[in-house]
Amino acid sequence: MVVRLWKGRARPDSADAYQRHVVASVFPALKQLPGFLGARVLRRPLADRVEFLVMTEWESLDAIRGFAGDPIDRAVVEPAAQAVLSDFDDRVDHYEVAEHL
Repeated sequence: MVVRLWKGRARPDSADAYQRHVVASVFPALKQLPGFLGARVLRRPLADRVEFLVMTEWESLDAIRGFAGDPIDRAVVEPAAQAVLSDFDDRVDHYEVAEHL
Protein backbone atom coordinates (compact mmCIF):
# COMPACT_ATOMS: atom_id res chain seq x y z
CA MET A 1 0.00 0.00 0.00
CA VAL A 2 1.15 3.53 -0.79
CA VAL A 3 -0.03 6.65 1.04
CA ARG A 4 -0.19 9.94 -0.85
CA LEU A 5 0.09 13.07 1.35
CA TRP A 6 -0.84 16.61 0.35
CA LYS A 7 -1.40 19.87 2.27
CA GLY A 8 -3.54 22.90 1.61
CA ARG A 9 -4.55 25.90 3.66
CA ALA A 10 -7.73 27.94 3.83
CA ARG A 11 -8.91 31.05 5.63
CA PRO A 12 -11.08 30.15 8.63
CA ASP A 13 -14.19 31.46 6.85
CA SER A 14 -13.69 29.09 3.89
CA ALA A 15 -12.26 26.02 5.63
CA ASP A 16 -15.65 24.32 6.04
CA ALA A 17 -16.38 24.88 2.35
CA TYR A 18 -13.16 23.10 1.38
CA GLN A 19 -13.92 20.17 3.68
CA ARG A 20 -17.45 19.86 2.26
CA HIS A 21 -16.05 19.86 -1.27
CA VAL A 22 -13.64 17.03 -0.47
CA VAL A 23 -16.29 14.88 1.20
CA ALA A 24 -19.08 15.55 -1.31
CA SER A 25 -17.12 15.64 -4.59
CA VAL A 26 -13.55 14.38 -4.36
CA PHE A 27 -14.01 11.29 -2.21
CA PRO A 28 -16.92 9.89 -4.27
CA ALA A 29 -14.88 10.33 -7.46
CA LEU A 30 -11.83 8.65 -5.92
CA LYS A 31 -13.92 5.65 -4.85
CA GLN A 32 -14.55 4.92 -8.53
CA LEU A 33 -10.85 4.64 -9.40
CA PRO A 34 -9.05 1.30 -9.69
CA GLY A 35 -6.55 0.80 -6.89
CA PHE A 36 -7.99 3.44 -4.56
CA LEU A 37 -8.25 2.08 -1.01
CA GLY A 38 -9.32 4.97 1.22
CA ALA A 39 -8.74 8.53 2.36
CA ARG A 40 -8.63 10.83 5.36
CA VAL A 41 -8.73 14.58 5.80
CA LEU A 42 -6.88 15.92 8.82
CA ARG A 43 -7.44 19.51 9.89
CA ARG A 44 -5.68 21.87 12.30
CA PRO A 45 -5.94 25.55 13.09
CA LEU A 46 -2.93 27.75 12.48
CA ALA A 47 -2.51 31.39 13.52
CA ASP A 48 -4.49 32.83 10.62
CA ARG A 49 -5.51 29.81 8.53
CA VAL A 50 -6.71 26.24 8.74
CA GLU A 51 -4.36 23.60 7.38
CA PHE A 52 -5.58 20.38 5.80
CA LEU A 53 -3.54 17.23 5.35
CA VAL A 54 -5.18 14.90 2.85
CA MET A 55 -4.06 11.28 3.00
CA THR A 56 -5.11 8.90 0.27
CA GLU A 57 -4.28 5.21 0.20
CA TRP A 58 -3.57 3.28 -2.99
CA GLU A 59 -2.66 -0.26 -3.95
CA SER A 60 0.42 0.86 -5.89
CA LEU A 61 2.26 3.71 -7.57
CA ASP A 62 0.70 2.56 -10.84
CA ALA A 63 -2.76 3.09 -9.32
CA ILE A 64 -1.70 6.60 -8.31
CA ARG A 65 -0.42 7.20 -11.83
CA GLY A 66 -3.90 6.33 -13.12
CA PHE A 67 -5.26 9.15 -10.97
CA ALA A 68 -2.51 11.77 -11.12
CA GLY A 69 -0.73 11.04 -14.39
CA ASP A 70 2.97 11.81 -14.75
CA PRO A 71 4.74 13.05 -12.81
CA ILE A 72 2.91 11.36 -9.96
CA ASP A 73 4.26 13.79 -7.36
CA ARG A 74 2.35 16.69 -8.95
CA ALA A 75 -0.67 17.72 -6.88
CA VAL A 76 -4.12 17.33 -8.40
CA VAL A 77 -6.21 20.25 -7.10
CA GLU A 78 -9.57 20.85 -8.75
CA PRO A 79 -10.62 24.43 -9.59
CA ALA A 80 -13.44 24.23 -7.01
CA ALA A 81 -10.88 23.44 -4.31
CA GLN A 82 -8.50 26.13 -5.52
CA ALA A 83 -11.34 28.65 -5.21
CA VAL A 84 -11.68 28.13 -1.45
CA LEU A 85 -8.05 27.48 -0.51
CA SER A 86 -5.73 30.37 0.28
CA ASP A 87 -2.72 28.33 -0.82
CA PHE A 88 -1.71 24.72 -1.35
CA ASP A 89 1.29 22.56 -2.03
CA ASP A 90 1.89 21.85 -5.70
CA ARG A 91 3.72 18.63 -4.86
CA VAL A 92 2.74 15.55 -2.89
CA ASP A 93 4.73 12.94 -0.99
CA HIS A 94 4.33 9.18 -1.31
CA TYR A 95 5.14 6.67 1.40
CA GLU A 96 5.10 2.91 1.18
CA VAL A 97 3.34 1.51 4.22
CA ALA A 98 6.02 -0.50 6.00
CA GLU A 99 3.93 -1.52 9.02
CA HIS A 100 0.23 -1.31 9.75
CA LEU A 101 -1.60 -2.18 12.95
